[in-house]
Amino acid sequence: MEDNVPLERLARRLEEVVGELRGLPVDVERLEDSSAVRQRIAAAAREARELRAMHPVGSPDTGRQEQRSRREVLDALERGVTMRTIVHASVLDDPHKAARIRQLHAAGDLHRVVDEPIQQVLVFNRAVAFLRLTPVAYAPGALVIRQQSLVSALIDLFERTWAAARDVTEPAHRLTAREREVLALIAEGRSNGAVARELSITEAAVGKHVAGVFAKLEIPASADVNRRVLAVLAYLRGAVR
Repeated sequence: MEDNVPLERLARRLEEVVGELRGLPVDVERLEDSSAVRQRIAAAAREARELRAMHPVGSPDTGRQEQRSRREVLDALERGVTMRTIVHASVLDDPHKAARIRQLHAAGDLHRVVDEPIQQVLVFNRAVAFLRLTPVAYAPGALVIRQQSLVSALIDLFERTWAAARDVTEPAHRLTAREREVLALIAEGRSNGAVARELSITEAAVGKHVAGVFAKLEIPASADVNRRVLAVLAYLRGAVR
């Protein structure tokens, strides 16, 4: 949990810096029109060698638009573009979006997952960044940032978030933050009582979280296996990066 504090501070400072620079003669352009934003992003993507992306929600595109977007990403990977993407865990609740993310991850657009709120950001080639004007899903408009101090701050935010995130293939990606805390303590050999004391919650609450872990990791009750051991093994396989 401590890792989130520097991220929150950096995000707040980034917002403060952007606010201070608005209206000043720096290389930050405000685009209100979503079609203009898409055109600029497409132009940057054609020249890209490297892309860092953070998405708080999945793409709203469906049907042909979604297929075209996926094809563009796959074509970029074939050209040798390095791509890393951070998504909010809620995106994986949609089976269609989850399948798309895993396909792109397997193709080379590496994905990691976070539970904390994130803002939509794209950074191309360490040279230009696109930052959504307001942190609301599908809100129109973006800041086009070429000011190197701000681009560097966005890259720093991305890298810190990436380091704290978990791989999209991690088995425990569907667990809540509290469930992962409980599972991490179980992995240390703690009993339910010890977990309850550590987290300052009741032992009954720990039992509910443990049951949730078993259900989400699809570990059925059986006389032949120890479900706590299987849950810990799944956690360790996903957590060791």
